[in-house]
This record gives sequence, structure tokens and C-alpha cells, in this order.
Amino acid sequence: MIIIKSPEEIGKIAEACLVVARALEYLRGLVRPGVTTRMLEHRADEFIRDHGAVPAFKGYRGYPASICTSVNNEVIHGIPSDRVLREGDIVGIDLGVFKDGFFGDAARTFAVGSISPEAEKLLKVTEEALSCGIENARKSRRVSDISHAIQKHVESNGFSVVRAFVGHGIGRSLHEDPQVPNFGLPGRGPRLSPGITLAIEPMVNMGGHEVVVLDDGWTAVTLDGTLSAHFEDTVLVTDDGPRILTQETDKS
Repeated sequence: MIIIKSPEEIGKIAEACLVVARALEYLRGLVRPGVTTRMLEHRADEFIRDHGAVPAFKGYRGYPASICTSVNNEVIHGIPSDRVLREGDIVGIDLGVFKDGFFGDAARTFAVGSISPEAEKLLKVTEEALSCGIENARKSRRVSDISHAIQKHVESNGFSVVRAFVGHGIGRSLHEDPQVPNFGLPGRGPRLSPGITLAIEPMVNMGGHEVVVLDDGWTAVTLDGTLSAHFEDTVLVTDDGPRILTQETDKS
């Protein structure tokens, strides 16, 4: 069941999302060669709690950390560790918080120092695909219009969208209806209405779309070993178009 949020509920989701946005910008400044993903985890956990929220991921379905740190060919759900980031790596950081009864969720993929032109293109295209999807999060359109816009942009640039994982509704629960795939034909699925909040999150591979989950039960990697990028925002459908909640400034 898709839950339409009240103005009061939207306000609380926006507060949670503001913590997410600020935490990701804080982490952006920490990503550099020589740091460990565990250090990013500690700093993120501290930042979230200092801002009156709690990490949404820690303990969720048994996940052991406060953020996900997915490096290079890791698609999503990478577990922070003593792994040292090196020049030329890319690292996807997925971060969610719970504040005053509501969730916010977003992800960014960062360059570690100087990266290859191919990796730069992957990050650029994935972020653009997110914008294409968000542009279609409009009243009276359908969920698959978001999905199709993402897939079209990604594949027109020679990359592939991950099909094993999808975006989702968000609010009082971290994962709500509807699911928001990153592929599909337009004009299908639930119709969008003002008050719907969605976590839209293209996951894009440089090679094929296939992924496999490692023995830790969480980390998903590309089957062919190619790089993968992940960008995500929590978005509100309004009468006047999409409103991005996980950004300091509304860029919709």
C-alpha cells in the first residue's frame, strides 16, 4: 500500500533528510587516499547522532554498520572495514537516518583522488540518470516513467542498470511501497500523487547488469568485475513537481 504523507509527516521526513544531506557532504570532505572505510563509518555515526538522529541501517535486518561503503566493483551494501581507499578508487556511500519517527535515505559515489576518464563518465552518467528519474516523479505520471527515464539515459551512454535491486517508498518505514526499479517500459505501475515520498536510486555498472552477493551476505558486486556507481535521493511528489528532500537546496 502506498502511503500519502500529510504536511506534518512531510516536514518530519524533510528534517531527517536534511541530516542525511549534511552527513553526506561532511563525508565528501573526508574521502581521500589513505583513509579507511571504517573511519568513514565512525565519523558518519558520530555526525548523525550529534545531529539528533540515529543511523537507520545499523542493525536493520542484521546489517552491522551505520553506512554502506561500496568500493569500485562493489555495487551496494559494502560493509565498512579496515580497507584503505587508494588513489583512483571510487566509493559509494549509502546513508540513512531515523529522526522523530521518520526516515531519510540517500547515496553518493565519490572519487578518491584522481580517477580515470572512464570512471568519471560512470559517475557523471549515474548522477544524471538520477536527475532524469527525479524529473519524472510528477503528479499523474507512473512509477515506470521514472524507471524508463533512468534506463534510457544509462544505456544511451553505454552502461547498464542493475536489475537485482530497486528504489522504494520511504516514510515511517525505511522501505515502503512502491518499489522503483531502474528499468522498464513507461506508463506502467502505480500512478504518482502529491504526498508520495520515494527513494530513487540508480545503480549503474560499467559492464553488464548482473551482480552477485558475497559470502558476508550483504556486499553485492558486479559479476564481471567492472566498476559500479550509486546515487540516490529521497524525493517528494508535489503539485508543482518533484522536491528533492536530501539536498540542502531544492534543485528540482
